[in-house]
Amino acid sequence: MSEANYLWNPPPVHSLPVRGSTARYPINRIFCVGRNYQAHAVEMGNPIDKASMKPFYFTKSPSTIVESGATVPYPAGTANYHYEMELVVAIGAAGFRVGEADARRLIYGYAAGLDMTRRDLQLVAREQGRPWDLGKDFEKSAVCSEIVPIGNLGVLSAGAINLQVNGETKQSADIGQLIWNIPELLADLSKFYHLEPGDLIYTGTPEGVGPVKPGDRITGHVDGVGDIALTIGQPE
Repeated sequence: MSEANYLWNPPPVHSLPVRGSTARYPINRIFCVGRNYQAHAVEMGNPIDKASMKPFYFTKSPSTIVESGATVPYPAGTANYHYEMELVVAIGAAGFRVGEADARRLIYGYAAGLDMTRRDLQLVAREQGRPWDLGKDFEKSAVCSEIVPIGNLGVLSAGAINLQVNGETKQSADIGQLIWNIPELLADLSKFYHLEPGDLIYTGTPEGVGPVKPGDRITGHVDGVGDIALTIGQPE
């Protein structure tokens, strides 16, 4: 079979480093969970009743990924650019309609992530009943640390998660406060998608989200997983 002849070079495979390995983790899809800490849901004006509600998701393109330690320009089209600190689950095995008890089999590892958000555009879209793409799925908006293989970590159910801006703590919580925990999320998401190796799941952010400006430095930490850092550059 002859090699395909493309009009231009296809985009590169986006990937992340893996702790303790020279091999990189190739990214397939990025799923993000909305409003998965009650205090954050309240600060956004939408408290969650787990008994009557289900998780909801939005996606980011693999091309939005940025490795921890980068400097990214303040994005176009916004005057209210927000950080959201999150635990990220990295999928390493295929699964469809999996049970909660099967969650560990799917997990390759974890990472610390930032779901950067054009909050003003997101809120306009929310109020008008439109998709959140302009607010969420934009260039350099999915920041991620190295992937930490699951090893002895198991299925994480507790551990501090925090974020600082210029050294001042803005977010501080515990992943035990997730409304829908990791097994519940994998079981639910796999009802709608065939999960595949390379899928990243940003599991939600605690309360304390807020704006950053050019020159600000964001740092964050997830116990047992690691650290993340991002510097906000000047607008392009």
